[in-house]
Amino acid sequence: MKKIKLALLTLIAGLGIALYSCESNTYEEVAGVVENPTYNANVKGIMQDKCFECHNPEYGQEPYLTNYTEVKDACENYNLLCRIQGTDCGDIMPTSGKMPAARIKIIQNWIEQGYVEN
Repeated sequence: MKKIKLALLTLIAGLGIALYSCESNTYEEVAGVVENPTYNANVKGIMQDKCFECHNPEYGQEPYLTNYTEVKDACENYNLLCRIQGTDCGDIMPTSGKMPAARIKIIQNWIEQGYVEN
């Protein structure tokens, strides 16, 4: 009975490790939070990866998030940070699910540090 329990625990642990190791992570998620982010170096990539698909003039979902000015405006006038944090300001964005905490913190730091572009 002990051998069966040990084998089962080993199987479960191995499965957990395999599932975790197969998870796709971006550089930002692996590297962690960027303390002094800029739009071009850090925020733009997040927007391209998670937001451009819907928030663009072609798709028609406002606010548009295709460039620096639009993203800054969305932060100031459309509760962008609140929406991606999933707090009490409407549906969480992106609709595919909450972004990793490191990505949210990058955007938060960018806002707090005055929307640095380059």
